Amino acid sequence: MDHPRRGALHLLDPHEGNRFPHPGSRKAVIDLVLIGLTRFLVGGQAHWIGASPDTRQRIYFANHASHLDTLLIWSALPRLLRGSTHPIAASDYWGKGRVRRHIALKVLNAVLVDRATQGPPGAALAPLRGVLAEGESLVLFPEGTRGTERLPGPFKSGLYWLSQEFPEVELIPTYLDNPSRAFPKGTFLPVPISCTVRFGAPLSRRQGEEKDAFLERARAAVGALASDPVA
Repeated sequence: MDHPRRGALHLLDPHEGNRFPHPGSRKAVIDLVLIGLTRFLVGGQAHWIGASPDTRQRIYFANHASHLDTLLIWSALPRLLRGSTHPIAASDYWGKGRVRRHIALKVLNAVLVDRATQGPPGAALAPLRGVLAEGESLVLFPEGTRGTERLPGPFKSGLYWLSQEFPEVELIPTYLDNPSRAFPKGTFLPVPISCTVRFGAPLSRRQGEEKDAFLERARAAVGALASDPVA
């Protein structure tokens, strides 16, 4: 399957039917402000363990512990990668309110998904497939909802199906340390606790591997980064 590589991608906002562009000067200013605030309050320093920043197409898949997670990963990526990397964000949170929605769609280049989507199997993956078909990268939280434990819970099947349909895309396990302490459930503002983002070695594909085995191996790859020493 041939997919176009880099270039200006214009995503369709599925909630409004409006196309939105990539960077402008106003967006660049908001970028800097958000990154500055994120790093000032909770750090969000990136540690590349077994991988390095690269423009190749990737799916970064991470544990999910707080509403801060999307910002943490986005701010940890180099500027060169942020414009072509699209976090998958829940519309019931990031789609609420003009400011939050503007940040999600116009600044973070996020793809909003409705977690309550009904329809045939795989229907919820349609906007994600669209991004990958354009040669762009994704940030996924395969647990599907925020967890309360340090290690990730069971992964939903979306990562498996995308990995099968787009075998050339690199799969990068990503671990977020401390976000649930920095932004506990029910709080309005983050607590100034240092967080880190750890990017692991690409997850290999195994011929004939069953879905459940793949998802457990992917989950273990994220969990393994929790105990890796940081220099």
